[in-house]
Amino acid sequence: MTEPYVIEMTETGGVEVLKQVARAPRAPGPGQALVRQTVSGLNFIDTYHRTGLYPVKLPFVPGSEGAGVVEAVGDGVTHLSVGDRVAYLGSGTYATHYTGAAASMVKLPEGISEEDAAAVLLKGLTAWMLLFEVRRASPGETALVWAPVGGVGSLLVPWATSLGVTVIAVTSSESKAARARELGAQHVVLSSGDLAAEVRALTNGAGVDVSYDSVGKSSAQASLDCLKPRGWWVSYGNASGAADPIAPGVLGAKGSLVLTRPGLFHFIADPEGMRRGAAALFGALRAGTIRAHIGQTFDLREVGKAHEAIESGKTVGATLLRP
Repeated sequence: MTEPYVIEMTETGGVEVLKQVARAPRAPGPGQALVRQTVSGLNFIDTYHRTGLYPVKLPFVPGSEGAGVVEAVGDGVTHLSVGDRVAYLGSGTYATHYTGAAASMVKLPEGISEEDAAAVLLKGLTAWMLLFEVRRASPGETALVWAPVGGVGSLLVPWATSLGVTVIAVTSSESKAARARELGAQHVVLSSGDLAAEVRALTNGAGVDVSYDSVGKSSAQASLDCLKPRGWWVSYGNASGAADPIAPGVLGAKGSLVLTRPGLFHFIADPEGMRRGAAALFGALRAGTIRAHIGQTFDLREVGKAHEAIESGKTVGATLLRP
């Protein structure tokens, strides 16, 4: 059995700041549960915490999602029992064990593995938020989806198309373009081209209703230029760095555009939001609308290599870390 440990950082910087530290798991307090983790998910936000783009209090154990088996529950926990398989969101999942609020843990239904749950929970709930909570996607709309074969994009594309949305995927290579088409994108354009002109041509000059933009700095202007009047720029990621500020007058001049910067945890801040989102996500998984695509798995002890892979833009689908 693996001796308990965490991956901890005491400073921000490159992957070398991620250190393995022996640490016994913390017993659950009231309303909490202790889980032996099967897998942890890797997300781009983890790299933002590591570099300091999103400041955190140090020392810090990264990681925001995982799945495993409940080993103990604290007082007042009634919906979970020892031996239950669960998935969860919470800070500090780069570890062999996780102790956190039981209210943030969802019991896994039959047919959904811990690996699949960890691969899709944060990313799938983000896709749910974008399609159902930020603004309701409607049949007949056209959406621009950036990074369509990444962790969120590979779920967002098929889920959006199942709702009757025409997806124009924006990616960086022909191999990723082929994968985007497999996921259901009706059109694919390369980010290296004249994006606005190509999108206008595909939409008979109209532009798109919404741009789901996880790229940030390098994609911001193109997102704005591709929108139709009263279109939405939904900026939810910073893969290329934080987008530059946009003056409100620019949004008006381009046709009363809407800019929003949603954060998932504002939409699942209470147990009801988490329950609603997880029910939609697991329902879509079980129906086959979306599928967990685990592109690569790393040993948690080699988390630095995992960070380098996701930052290089060479990963496809979800990346898992196995303690």
